[in-house]
Amino acid sequence: MKFSVSAITFLAVASSAAAFAPIHQGSRGSASVSVRSSLTNALDLGNIESELNYKAGKADTAFARKYGHLVGAKVKTAGEAFADFTKELGYTVNALYKNMVTDIVGTTHLIVVNARFQKDAVWSLGILTALDLLLKNYPEPDVAERIRSALFKSVGLDEAEVRAEAKMIQDWARGKTKEEIEAALSGNDPSSPLGQIAASVKGEEFWMYSRYFGIGLVKIMEDIGLEMDKDEIYPVMEDWMSVKLGKSHLTACNDSDLFFKVKSKLDMMETMMKEIEIREKKRMAERLEEKAEMALKAAEREEKMKIEIEKEAEENRARVQSE
Repeated sequence: MKFSVSAITFLAVASSAAAFAPIHQGSRGSASVSVRSSLTNALDLGNIESELNYKAGKADTAFARKYGHLVGAKVKTAGEAFADFTKELGYTVNALYKNMVTDIVGTTHLIVVNARFQKDAVWSLGILTALDLLLKNYPEPDVAERIRSALFKSVGLDEAEVRAEAKMIQDWARGKTKEEIEAALSGNDPSSPLGQIAASVKGEEFWMYSRYFGIGLVKIMEDIGLEMDKDEIYPVMEDWMSVKLGKSHLTACNDSDLFFKVKSKLDMMETMMKEIEIREKKRMAERLEEKAEMALKAAEREEKMKIEIEKEAEENRARVQSE
């Protein structure tokens, strides 16, 4: 329900004035009538009635005309997506990865069920890049693969199709220069895969950006040889999103910063794990060496004892023969 600006202004002034002005008994009735009259005139009753009669998807807007037919449609809930993921996976997620995997499933589900979502090759490349980054050090590689597959099935995506799209755009981008990529994004190469995606993005008034699209662009930057540093990537992402595609760059730049922040932490974790593994292998080698030395000493003692026993036996035989 919407009140007109004049009504709000009038009420604010009236309440402020009433707080400081003396009240005269004789003028109270006329003042009350005046307030009611002014308030009635100030309120836009037509707007109030239109708000009361509002129906979902029936607004006279381009957005409602495009998506109004989806009102009341059955939408899979996040809880159902989690249940499907757990059932499809069939394993317990490692405790260190549980929160991260939960976030991935929930975020991806909310992206996919949005009516404005449109999957393309850049998005497919982005989600695979994100999964590869986050799961590359998962303790059980076979379970990591099952997590990927379970994620795609739980959100209703065809894994084979996603991988094929990602490979297609990556194969096309390899060997290209930054200028060639920007030409495609600008619409100067409409026949290329990236040019077609750019045209679709520009032509859709309600196109929805999501995190994996931004990560897909970062992966393309890596494939064409740009320096993988957040300070170097930020201005490129800003230019590609705002100038080349004509969309807001803020969220995409934040996502690229987040990508490098997470990557840095995971690389540090990987280095620490390798150092721990090296130390453990060194300790194991030292223990094995100690065991080998102890076994060698035991064998030497046994050999000496055997020689002494044989020597003693020989002396006993010689003594017996002499007697």
